[in-house]
Amino acid sequence: MSNRNKGILLLLVSALGFSLMGAFVKLSGDVPTIQKAFFRNIIASIIAVGFVIYNKERLFGKKENQKYLLSRSALGAVGMVLNFYALDHLVLSDAEMLNKLSPFIQIILSAIFLKEAARRFQVVAVIIAFGGALFIIQPDFSGELLPYIGGVFGAFFAASAYTMLRVLGDKEKHYTVVFYFSLFTTLLLLPFTVAMYEPMTWQQWVLLILAGVFATVGQFGITLAYKFAPASEISIFLYSSVVYSALLSIVLFGQIPTLFSVLGYVIIFGASFYMFLKNSRMDKQAKEQG
Repeated sequence: MSNRNKGILLLLVSALGFSLMGAFVKLSGDVPTIQKAFFRNIIASIIAVGFVIYNKERLFGKKENQKYLLSRSALGAVGMVLNFYALDHLVLSDAEMLNKLSPFIQIILSAIFLKEAARRFQVVAVIIAFGGALFIIQPDFSGELLPYIGGVFGAFFAASAYTMLRVLGDKEKHYTVVFYFSLFTTLLLLPFTVAMYEPMTWQQWVLLILAGVFATVGQFGITLAYKFAPASEISIFLYSSVVYSALLSIVLFGQIPTLFSVLGYVIIFGASFYMFLKNSRMDKQAKEQG
């Protein structure tokens, strides 16, 4: 199997992992959102610490990278809580697709903070993607709009965290970054979880443990995928999570996305596919010239 195909396979597995995480979070029912996010992260940190120790890496990273690791973790924690709020209140595939706005938001943030000039086709893709989001949200300015706003802001904070990862680069091993983020979020959410703790049934315990396990599968899957092939070649396959989530919505919850939502999915995916083709063409031209 070529490295490119390995990367694609890992992204497909990663997308399935994140989709199953969302399904288990939603299946766990009326547990507070903060409590769900806490259990997702404590399980992930336990798994990640095993990888760090096995690979003999630093648990908390290098001293000079602490501000980047802390910023990435804080932004990611807020993004995760907002994403979980959206998962709790929306059709699973709607929440999943709103979360997939993060690559488009990252283009804007990279242009502002990393001084990476946004190309014309990227600007076009961003505008199209946010147009697609409006079809999913179908704004009527009622109270039901809040979960959609939470989903969009969850994507914004996720994009901010990914932008900070760009700044961090290869200065830390991915096992360390995953563990640092998971432990930071666990400690951050601990006092809130204690304050508003709701007793859980054994089924809810199992579901949230499974959410943590599959979130870790998704996290490591995407991290390893980009070691085999560049994001510009394979990132489009991460959108398979929306297909998984739509199927899980129908099978597990009997929730069928509206026609407007499906149209929104198609528009956002189309914008991503357009950007994927342009990036691939540019990479090919750069290789030919090099």
